[in-house]
Amino acid sequence: MSTPAAEPSKYAFHYRGFRFFWLTTLFVSFAVQIMAVSVAWQVYDVTGNAFLLGVVGLCLFAPALLLILVTGLTADRFSRRGIMRICLLVEAACAIGFFLLANADADQIWPIFAILFLLGTARAFWGPAAQSLAPNIVPPQALANAITANASAWQFASIMGPAAGGLLYGLSPEIAFGTAAALILFAVLMVSLIPRPAQIRDTQAKSLETLLGGFRYIFSNRVVLGAMSLDMFAVMAGGAVALMPIYAKDILQAGPEELGLLRAAPGIGALVMALWLMRHPVRDHAGKLLFVFVGLFGVFTIVFGLSTNVWLSMAALALVGAADMVSVTIRETIMQLWTPEAVRGRVNAVNSVFIGASNELGDFRAGTVAHLFGPVPAAVMGGIGAVVIAVAWAGLFPQLRDQRSLDKRMA
Repeated sequence: MSTPAAEPSKYAFHYRGFRFFWLTTLFVSFAVQIMAVSVAWQVYDVTGNAFLLGVVGLCLFAPALLLILVTGLTADRFSRRGIMRICLLVEAACAIGFFLLANADADQIWPIFAILFLLGTARAFWGPAAQSLAPNIVPPQALANAITANASAWQFASIMGPAAGGLLYGLSPEIAFGTAAALILFAVLMVSLIPRPAQIRDTQAKSLETLLGGFRYIFSNRVVLGAMSLDMFAVMAGGAVALMPIYAKDILQAGPEELGLLRAAPGIGALVMALWLMRHPVRDHAGKLLFVFVGLFGVFTIVFGLSTNVWLSMAALALVGAADMVSVTIRETIMQLWTPEAVRGRVNAVNSVFIGASNELGDFRAGTVAHLFGPVPAAVMGGIGAVVIAVAWAGLFPQLRDQRSLDKRMA
């Protein structure tokens, strides 16, 4: 009598390829956080211009939008590990460029934006490739756990990276950017150690139809469209990351060390929530939970906007991060489980633009509104906007609101 085959593990860390993938995410996310807090502080400290903080976000987002039809098809047709390696080498070169411009004055600040645009181009190709690789290295049973675990690596970096970035930048801008470059090179090694995964590659002849395959799938599926657009518009409205240097310096009367702690606070809340979700995954009422936590994201953003105390601001930001983690886990799991392998790269390219719009364009919105009306109205109006969008989307996408399971097969 034959022995029944063992069920695949539902825990992502049981798979060797995922362990190296997780370490890649950890190293590169740590480096990105160090660069983000260092560049933001440098730009605002040298220029004193809130609008330029928004331009930082725009430079990072624009390449993903301009190259959206190319990045996804590239991830569907070529080795996703290879794409990730190339992108990381470009990011390391950008970190070295920031190192060389560490002591630029106001008249020399513009080359920094050129490097940011190049960094945004590398991230535009990285996003679809990295997001599409995870389903190739773990089975469907472990995908939700993999997404949450991978998010925990990013959130751990979000906790330690900004704090380390602030401390390192306080010692020397060169130390901060040099550390970021070294971490990215470690990430290159980790990507190279991921076993070559199985990948169904798109072999259709290039045409407008194949280029638009991701858009076609997303707009034909109301659950996926609702989840992706909800995140984009809610975070675009409520994002307050670009305002943190202004809050730290002008409202909270703090320095780069406290700025690092403020940048770390959302990661602390998100990491705690990620650890909870890894032990207690969402099993029912996924759609309703998604809308509730997006609304809470807006509420806690309002609290941050009104705060004049460093510790209250940190607590509010931690709750912002916790609420966002629930949203990210539900949205990403739905998208990956519901998307066919052959178009996953193109769908993830669109998703990367949605994420970029919610983050970088959100920073641009916040910086612009802060320049016109001040940082407090910018943060408070953003939080109100996120709550309004959560309520509106619950009515516009009833299929998503009433979705109970994360898996399409059990919808």
